[in-house]
Amino acid sequence: MATSSSSSSSSIAISPRKLRSDLYSYSYKNDGNNPLVITVLASLIERTMVRNERIDAKNCGRRTLRQRDFRSKVFDCREAPDMTVQCYLERIFRYTKAGPSVYVVAYVYIERFCEANPGFRITARNVHRLLITTMMVASKYVEDMNYRNSYFARVGGLTTKELNKLEVELLFLMGFKLHVNVSVFESYCSHLEREVSIGGGYHIERTIRCAEEIKSRQSEAQRIYNQITRILL
Repeated sequence: MATSSSSSSSSIAISPRKLRSDLYSYSYKNDGNNPLVITVLASLIERTMVRNERIDAKNCGRRTLRQRDFRSKVFDCREAPDMTVQCYLERIFRYTKAGPSVYVVAYVYIERFCEANPGFRITARNVHRLLITTMMVASKYVEDMNYRNSYFARVGGLTTKELNKLEVELLFLMGFKLHVNVSVFESYCSHLEREVSIGGGYHIERTIRCAEEIKSRQSEAQRIYNQITRILL
């Protein structure tokens, strides 16, 4: 895990307390920003992908997959989509408004899926399909009202037929272990908090800093546009 001592003074930090508050009391009415868990989860998954790439490079040419693990290759796409995990999760939130708890439960499902299929590794070729599928299933588990599969498919850049197939495969490969009790939910929230305070701090701070810079430029452009509009009117 990469860390940087020079980033501590000038970086924008997410504190564990702030993340916990966001996870348990996020309000769409009072907060127009994306849930903090998106950035934390994206950082964690992206580091997992980097680690898996190193493992695959070492095992190049070896047949390490078990027979039962070939079914999990259904999540592989021909080419890796040109979209980061962060942007993809933000897109899902933008169009579905899935609450922070949905992201935590989706993370639980990803962990269970990987544990049940030890030959499966998250890569750039399968991460997007895995995310949209686990997010949809988690949303069905957590939320009282949900969008149809066809809507989630459009959000994720898939056909409805593709997403339906991925959902079925996910459920069978997980053994239909969908229940997440309070203690499990709490433990995963604590894990994400530790990512902020220990392991993922630098990566998360850097991502947030870039996002804040982009948002600042967008706000300035919008302010100038509004001024011009008022002058013309």
